Amino acid sequence: MKQLFLVAGELSGDTHGAGLMRALQEFHGPVRFRGLGGPLMRAVGGEGMEDWAAKAGVVGLWEVLKMYGFFKHKFEKTLSLIVEVKPDAVILIDYPGFNLRLAEALRDRGFKERIIFYISPQVWAWKRGRIKTMAQVLDLMICIFPFEKPLYEKSGLHTIFAGHPMVDRIKALKKDVPREPGLVGFFPGSRANEVIRLLPTLLRAAMLIRAKLPATRFVISAANANLKERMLKIMAASALPEAAGWIELNNSHELMQRVECAAVCSGTATLEAACFGLPYVLVYKVNPITYAVGRSVMKLKYLGIVNILAGGDVVTELVQDDFNAECVASELTGFLSDPARREALREKFAHVVSLLGEGGAYHRAADAVMESLTAASTS
Repeated sequence: MKQLFLVAGELSGDTHGAGLMRALQEFHGPVRFRGLGGPLMRAVGGEGMEDWAAKAGVVGLWEVLKMYGFFKHKFEKTLSLIVEVKPDAVILIDYPGFNLRLAEALRDRGFKERIIFYISPQVWAWKRGRIKTMAQVLDLMICIFPFEKPLYEKSGLHTIFAGHPMVDRIKALKKDVPREPGLVGFFPGSRANEVIRLLPTLLRAAMLIRAKLPATRFVISAANANLKERMLKIMAASALPEAAGWIELNNSHELMQRVECAAVCSGTATLEAACFGLPYVLVYKVNPITYAVGRSVMKLKYLGIVNILAGGDVVTELVQDDFNAECVASELTGFLSDPARREALREKFAHVVSLLGEGGAYHRAADAVMESLTAASTS
């Protein structure tokens, strides 16, 4: 029986890790799993999978530095465990700050088995120079965006484009839900620091929108109960305490199909919104130090993956200083008042989504993992 050690450090990585694990069991089982992930990966892999994603999924340089001791301890413990367990392969799922260092440290410790990276880190946006190092320590890159494959292959790293798992997920989640005229959605992120930085401004934008279009209604997506509690505290201290009644818990995908337009936090949700054909404006704000450092090394003009895939301005991005109540309100009232603008954006979304593959991404990723293991055993 093959033993695989997987490491994911965020809730999105937990989703992809669990999908890959299920595909491995279904098409290539039995397989034994160990590692770090979230509740979904633990549900598939059992007690050998530690659920740490909720604590590990912090964003921003300052936020990570505050937890340096925690990450240093977890890194050393994980490194020692892998060397002790000697799995047939280590599968690293996104989470590059931790996982790329782990891959290098494993090679330094003499780990000879396969190291596979699933869900390419966005080094094409931040640190292209790291690709050469990745090619030296990784055996396989499994990517989910088509433009990533030639980028990695130039370095000599064997790369497979498996397609984006979201294609299958959106097909399963799509419902015959009519959009509700005049309903605006706010999707302020799945992390506490995102909600804290974005929600107050979104509430002020709601007030400006209602001043211009009084019939407008609002709904706010809360990714989990803890975030809902944080939202309630923010609303209680705001000029819109009645916004507490706008919150819907664990219902983001249905909301994306119901609302007429939305403001969506940068991240996976922006691609989900595009897949659902939801006209939206991308919003994001981080600690000023984190932003300054990020802009100094970022190689791309755009933050949102839809614009990156399209190679142009498809979605308006309101980031950092551009993210203010007036700009959000202007973009959303524009959508509410102009059906032709909404329809034109949906057509652009359809083209972008077509680039992500036709489905079966986890199956192809599982096949790539096992083919890599077979190649290792015959070499």
